[in-house]
Amino acid sequence: MGRKRLHESTDGRPTVHTVAARAGVSIASASRVLNGIGGSEETIRKVRAAAAEVGYVPNAIARSLQSQRTGLVALAVEDIGNPVYVSMMRAIEAVVAASGRQLLVHATGGQIANETSLLRRLANRYVDGMIVSPIRVTDDHLAAVVQSPVPVVVVGQLGADAPVDNVRTDSRQGVALAVDHLVATGRRRIGFVNGPLDTVPGAARDAGFRSALAGHGIVLDERLVEVGDFQYSAGRAAAERLLARARPDALVCANDLIAVGALHALLAAGRRVPEDVAVVGMDDTELA
Repeated sequence: MGRKRLHESTDGRPTVHTVAARAGVSIASASRVLNGIGGSEETIRKVRAAAAEVGYVPNAIARSLQSQRTGLVALAVEDIGNPVYVSMMRAIEAVVAASGRQLLVHATGGQIANETSLLRRLANRYVDGMIVSPIRVTDDHLAAVVQSPVPVVVVGQLGADAPVDNVRTDSRQGVALAVDHLVATGRRRIGFVNGPLDTVPGAARDAGFRSALAGHGIVLDERLVEVGDFQYSAGRAAAERLLARARPDALVCANDLIAVGALHALLAAGRRVPEDVAVVGMDDTELA
């Protein structure tokens, strides 16, 4: 009494031995079928029937250790509430699911230490691959990516010589298109509400804005430039600071969350949009 029955694990669950005994095949044959490697039609039929009869459930941890695959792909973004990241997650999840894997999502808060630690921990065979979208890129990021034992793709702007698989958008060109449109509609006092300048998108979009104005022969009034964060509340506060000292006839906003914040700041200040002040955002999310 008190001894576990033959072919059961220590916690009483049926094992591959249980299935093999019920199916009347060798343990090796049962293992091949249960791991999807194959076998004769008769063996596959017997093993699958036996597994269903005894209630066999594969041990995912043991299988991942044996195959060096977890079936997980990690996605790390700054803020999972940002609509642009929501759209990104939906698109990535569809591709990941089609490959038979699952998506693991992590919010980093844009913290460099958080992102580099995550890269090193999750890439240590906890996932089969990683997609990371840092808004700040440092040498530590690049070192963690290059040294990763699993594939890593970075979504965001990197240096041209970075030895990293990279998907990016041309922020400078995006801002230039916005300025071109506003100038074409007759706007000349064009303001800019940006995110932090120490971020990759913030720096690129600031440079693009300044270059675009110069290309149209417009001298930039620094009072028309305000920096906040890539969030609705910060965008609204930044727009309020700008409006307190200047009267733009248009605002370019570094993302759609900032644009919505600026829209509400303008309406609260009694400014009509777009009659008094035109507003342009970036990212083309559903908010737009």
